[in-house]
Amino acid sequence: MQYKVKVDAFEGPLDLLLHLIQRLEIDIYDIPMAEITEQYLLFIHAMKELELDVASEYLVMAATLLAIKSKTLLPSHAEEEEVDWVEEDPRDELVERLVEYKRYKEAAERLKEKEEERGQFFTKAPSDLTAFEDEYPSAKDLQVTVYDMLGAFHKLLRRKKLQKPMTKKVKRQEISLEKRMNQILITLARCRKPTRFVDLFPYDDRGEMVVSFLAILELMKQNEIVVEQQDHFSDLFVMAKGGGSE
Repeated sequence: MQYKVKVDAFEGPLDLLLHLIQRLEIDIYDIPMAEITEQYLLFIHAMKELELDVASEYLVMAATLLAIKSKTLLPSHAEEEEVDWVEEDPRDELVERLVEYKRYKEAAERLKEKEEERGQFFTKAPSDLTAFEDEYPSAKDLQVTVYDMLGAFHKLLRRKKLQKPMTKKVKRQEISLEKRMNQILITLARCRKPTRFVDLFPYDDRGEMVVSFLAILELMKQNEIVVEQQDHFSDLFVMAKGGGSE
């Protein structure tokens, strides 16, 4: 059973590159092409593992990164001859596109903040929500993105592959996406505390893992669960927002 899914949260290859640059704390004006290309290709590989609908623009960007990486590895011949021009850095065009994209993205985030501020004005008296402050983090505190989820799932795939026994096991009966979503909600409700992301993948079967991951994404989209992360590269934790359903 295969699931062909297109994740709306992906805003394009420039958004993925900007996320990697911020995550790896790289200077946008001095991008190490070998490292950024390797990380980018890992995300593309993880997307294919999930059988997501990878847009052609992501593959075009992958080819562009590989081409730039190749040019940066070639020896420079500018010093062999006395010329009046300086050899152009092959990264310049990419940096210019990233800087422009970052500028527009930051402007969009500021507009979104303005929208959220304006949305705080109501004609009724504000409700007392102090009882929920310690139970769930606010939306502004959540830093987990779809890219973080995808990275965590890629690490989980590698970990499961290393731990996989040599002998074959009887394959479990395939379950629907809706049924897996309900199972996850029941599990979170019974725990009544944040559950580690990896603990929601009890089986090593690739099909089961893909269905579980897509179920978590759909529950996030439906605002049924909350996913949080304390620091970069640390474990993700999942909790039911409404207490789950039995």
